[in-house]
Amino acid sequence: AGLFFPMFLTIILVFQRQELRKDFLGRFLNLSSDKWQYYLTACLLMPASILCAMAVSLLFGYSPSQFIITGHYTFTSGVFPVWFLLILAPTLEELAWHGYGTDCLRSRMSLFKTSMLFAAYWAVWHFPLAGIKGYYHANVVSEGWLYSLNFIVSIFPFVILMNWLYYKTNRNILVAIIFHITAGYFNEIFATHPDSKCIQTVLLLIVSVIIVVKERRLFFNRALE
Repeated sequence: AGLFFPMFLTIILVFQRQELRKDFLGRFLNLSSDKWQYYLTACLLMPASILCAMAVSLLFGYSPSQFIITGHYTFTSGVFPVWFLLILAPTLEELAWHGYGTDCLRSRMSLFKTSMLFAAYWAVWHFPLAGIKGYYHANVVSEGWLYSLNFIVSIFPFVILMNWLYYKTNRNILVAIIFHITAGYFNEIFATHPDSKCIQTVLLLIVSVIIVVKERRLFFNRALE
């Protein structure tokens, strides 16, 4: 129910007003040929980050077997197959968060503050899942406090990068969905050591800092453009 509720709430809020409904439906296929580099980045950034993180881990003595595609997943998902949940959950979440929530926050504050507030809320949103045995978040908690902290910290650069891509592609919802799906899927298919995921977070933090500095106007200008 928690997974579907934000999307249902978005539908109720958006479809009550014609201009919001038209805007929402128009942000799926509003593709532009001069935005191709952002579409490519949305598809490749997260897979590249985990591959780079595993490569860096080799320098510290971690096993090359991390690069093996295991064919199985590190968690269970109840009713749905894991592969289906890795597609369904990001899709439903982004239909809500980038279908309505992100823009709603952005209308009241800068994009940087929007990203920080949203990331903090998203971290808290996932807390209850840590109590469900077999779920990804419960497994992370069982691995130790460092990996739990890493999951929370990783949300912040992830949201910054996703919002950057979202606004650079004229608020394209599909871009946010694809970026989110690749993040979950490619972190699952390899035999990645948990420490490599910590390295990935560091790499994403570096990239996000570079993006924020380079795109200062986008992130800190209060006015909507």
